[in-house]
Amino acid sequence: MEIETPHGRALAEVDEAADPRLLLVLTHGSGGGVDAPDLLAVRDAVLAIGGTVARVTQPFRLRGARAPGSAVKQDEAWLSIVAALRERHPDLPLVQGGRSNGARVACRTARAAGAEAVVALAFPLHPPGKPERSRAEELRQAGIPVLVVNGDRDPFGVPDEKDTARLVVLPGEGHEFKKDPARVGEVVARWLLSPKRR
Repeated sequence: MEIETPHGRALAEVDEAADPRLLLVLTHGSGGGVDAPDLLAVRDAVLAIGGTVARVTQPFRLRGARAPGSAVKQDEAWLSIVAALRERHPDLPLVQGGRSNGARVACRTARAAGAEAVVALAFPLHPPGKPERSRAEELRQAGIPVLVVNGDRDPFGVPDEKDTARLVVLPGEGHEFKKDPARVGEVVARWLLSPKRR
């Protein structure tokens, strides 16, 4: 599904659940795509619990850029993407999320998008080696429950539990969740089913 935004074209790959209970809109990191192993694992696990899942390639990636550029423009594009997807699924509760930079976008836009929860995978708390440049405020600004899944070896750091509704730190994992991406999907699906996430 192609979606026009104020900042270029986006592409949403939508996997429909037979009897959906929610709409999960996911996106990639700065240099990656929607076929990252953890995003595919989350898609599979959420489909299995009755979630329709849209994996979104943002306009900057379709243009071939590795860096997302202006956060304001990225957020504006994201909100128009989510609005278009919600038009197709108007009665489903919205959960939005992503990995790395995509997790930041999901947190920054959560309230404006009308999301009920955010799934933040490999949230990049700070640039590698620069803990003084914390992005924890983006987590706090979400204003709704946020699940953060990070590896304990992530060079971008691990958020503080107090800034999340739930923090899951996977031992031995780095930023890419290469060891066991299926575990990431299991954690997300379990949290989405939990009444405690609200």
